[in-house]
Amino acid sequence: MSAKRKAVEKDMTPVTMEPTTRRSSRKALAVKRLQYSPEPEVQKKKMKTKVLKEEDVENNDVEHAADGHGGLSAYELERLENIRQNQAFLSSINLYQATEEFKQLTRPKPSQRGLMRSQAAVKEVLPPRKSLRLQNKEAEILTLPPEPRGTLITTEYISVKKPSGPLPMNPVNMEEGSKLPAQLVELCSEHSTEEKKMELGLKGYRSALQSMKIAEDKVAKVVKDRIFSAAFHPCTSSLLMAAGDKFGKVGLWKLAGDWGDDGVLLFAPHSRPVSCMAFSTAHPSQLLSLSYDGSLRCMDVEKAVFDDVYDIEDGLKTFDFLSPDCSTLVVGNWFGEVAVVDRRTPGNSHESLHSMDPKTLRCVSVHPLQRQYFAVAESRVVSIYDSRCLKKTNSPAVSQLHGHSLSISSAYFSPCTGNRVLTTCMDNHIRIYDTSAMTTKSPLLTSIRHDMHTGRWLSKLSAVWDPKQEDCFVVGSMMRPRRVQVFHVSGQSQHTFMDSENLSTVLSVTAFHPTANALLGGNASGRLHVFSS
Repeated sequence: MSAKRKAVEKDMTPVTMEPTTRRSSRKALAVKRLQYSPEPEVQKKKMKTKVLKEEDVENNDVEHAADGHGGLSAYELERLENIRQNQAFLSSINLYQATEEFKQLTRPKPSQRGLMRSQAAVKEVLPPRKSLRLQNKEAEILTLPPEPRGTLITTEYISVKKPSGPLPMNPVNMEEGSKLPAQLVELCSEHSTEEKKMELGLKGYRSALQSMKIAEDKVAKVVKDRIFSAAFHPCTSSLLMAAGDKFGKVGLWKLAGDWGDDGVLLFAPHSRPVSCMAFSTAHPSQLLSLSYDGSLRCMDVEKAVFDDVYDIEDGLKTFDFLSPDCSTLVVGNWFGEVAVVDRRTPGNSHESLHSMDPKTLRCVSVHPLQRQYFAVAESRVVSIYDSRCLKKTNSPAVSQLHGHSLSISSAYFSPCTGNRVLTTCMDNHIRIYDTSAMTTKSPLLTSIRHDMHTGRWLSKLSAVWDPKQEDCFVVGSMMRPRRVQVFHVSGQSQHTFMDSENLSTVLSVTAFHPTANALLGGNASGRLHVFSS
């Protein structure tokens, strides 16, 4: 037998075990405690009083490990050293303080420039109410006051319509009797020194858009409430803007101005939402504004008055200039009627009134070259009419734009040629139609999906053309982070304006400057945001 085999058999031979009494394993094995563990009595007392936190145990481990190994393995010692280093690092960087500062950075505060917030009235402190029953007193017998007769207006949100006739331009955010700044009169009288820029190629246009930035001083509160309309003054030496809000206020803001509140002057020519406004291209010192309260007024800075242009009982919605000298206008109301108004005629009435869609009418737009044509956004179709062929009812449409499944928010001719019409619809689509041939049914060129569900607290989104570019337009967005988007008529995105520090709200109202590289956006709190080169 080999030596190897003998060794294997020796290993396999069972070892005889001496008989032993079976004992409990709990008694057989002694309790093994670490060297740094507290005495049993002390540990029992601590367990009764409190439960040690995990970090306390770890700190205890680290402290005792520093005195000696304490029977710990190399892995446990390395773990405790890592814990100690991590705690020291977190203490050195002030983790909680940094977290709070980061939260403040991620929630930027709205701009405090522009109109100051009105201080809330101090509430009268009334004595505490006490129960008459607990005081053993008889209850007082109260009688209800008589019901008021007629209409009683008690809320600040319902205001009386302004009287007809010219109204003085008295800024409500300045002392009573204050005159308009002389610099404002000079600026509003300034004609654009730059001729209309040549249309850029898409590459050059995108480069111009990328050069436009926003900063903290380019955001200001111009009106007190939600912005419904806004416009750029055509001057180029400075950026002068106007905005109209929900309760009939009109604000003027000169970027980096030193009058009023950070260059803001506020006026109150209307009593309800100012849904449409535009500066006169023939007379730059004039701003025409239209309100739901049925008034259309002309702010003349040189005369320092709001002249009464057109007035009905209620429900004006939109207007556009029908003649190049801005003396004739086409005005639409909520009741599906279009009025032709001549400002040269004495009085504040219309020359003619024409019924279109009896349901609704939301926008009118005049052809830039063939000014006899104007587009009307009716309930679910856009109709193009000839002002020379209008009738009181059932006027024939030169062309119609079909394909909308819900109500249409706006419809605008392209600014240079009028060969395109841009529509915004509540079915979440922006559409571009070909109107170069003025056929009975204008063909659809492009349809772009865009979220239009703004809710009741935001103004409706409307895509508007860049007046310097025939084939590009801008629109606000509901996407997060907040942004403003510029598209080509083909549907391709040209640029997205974003800024995490100075743009954190939806800019429902947007407009490009007619000659300069500047874009404005208005939000629901009355603030204007400006992107400029």
